[in-house]
Amino acid sequence: MKELLEFIAKSMVSNPDAVLVKETVNDTAVVLELHVADEDMGKVIGKQGRIAKAIRTVVKAAASHENKKVTVEIV
Repeated sequence: MKELLEFIAKSMVSNPDAVLVKETVNDTAVVLELHVADEDMGKVIGKQGRIAKAIRTVVKAAASHENKKVTVEIV
């Protein structure tokens, strides 16, 4: 899941070197924290959060094939 989120984020932003994904495994789920450059934050979030919601949907759908629960946080 981490690699998928990195690929999606790096494809969208102007500064792909600044993309960082931290993975934390809890008892019930996996938490992925996405860090991007400040100037790219708007591209990742999108108008009214639509792109962020789409990213979360794609990652959750991919995780469901592996019977995992994933939460994506954009920091």
